[in-house]
Amino acid sequence: MPLTDLPQIAHPQSDQFFLMAGPCAIEGEEMAMRIAEKVKLVTDALSIPYIFKGSFKKANRSRLDSFTGIGDEKALKILEKVSKAFEIPTVTDIHSEKDAEMAAAYVDVLQIPAFLVRQTDLLVAAAKTGKFVNLKKGQFMSPESMQFAVQKVKDSGNENAWITDRGTQFGYQDLIVDFRGIPVMKEFAPTVLDVTHSLQQPNQSSGVTGGRPESIETIARAGIATGVDGLFIETHFDPSSAKSDGANMLDIQYLEGLLTPLSRLRTFLVKSL
Repeated sequence: MPLTDLPQIAHPQSDQFFLMAGPCAIEGEEMAMRIAEKVKLVTDALSIPYIFKGSFKKANRSRLDSFTGIGDEKALKILEKVSKAFEIPTVTDIHSEKDAEMAAAYVDVLQIPAFLVRQTDLLVAAAKTGKFVNLKKGQFMSPESMQFAVQKVKDSGNENAWITDRGTQFGYQDLIVDFRGIPVMKEFAPTVLDVTHSLQQPNQSSGVTGGRPESIETIARAGIATGVDGLFIETHFDPSSAKSDGANMLDIQYLEGLLTPLSRLRTFLVKSL
């Protein structure tokens, strides 16, 4: 998908969902390029609009010795190179107002992490860059409350806001997806389902987040059935060696087998309405 098509990818009447996918974190240029190339081959074949995802740094870590990144500018330049090489938009998460201005020089979509989505100054800073803003729903927030996050972006002069559901905290160490919230949030903005983060098992005693990747297909199918505009999937050639979120990632070898029936399901649902 050419960069010029970005404003159209989340149109609610689209025959196909769009996909944000890539590694949790940018670990290096070679891995980012390999993942982007593989995902683009699959999405091109299925006519699924694709946005490459990669965090240029990880600020929310359980332990001080957890991987946080390879260097801000180095990672952002890799995201820019991916975009130019494959002519695809890119998305990365930001954690401060300074990050917004810096990342906006390299990527097309700025993502607000779930734990920060109520931070007004951060949302305003992201909105004022003029980039698309992807708002992760807080694990502690109701679907209805996301209208106010969207409104902060719009009131800052930016109409290009999305909502991404990544599950709701259930007890101390689990998340659930309440699919009743999808149509609610679609009233406020195009809505994406973060399939892999919804399957995290946070707050493990080891200080390393767990996950249930065996349920990726189940969650993704339910998301398409309830009308999400896009899917968010973290993927890697070797999740067991990923430096962040490996426990809930999709092994990239299974991506085509996952997306093919999802694409058919979306087309069937759209045509049957």
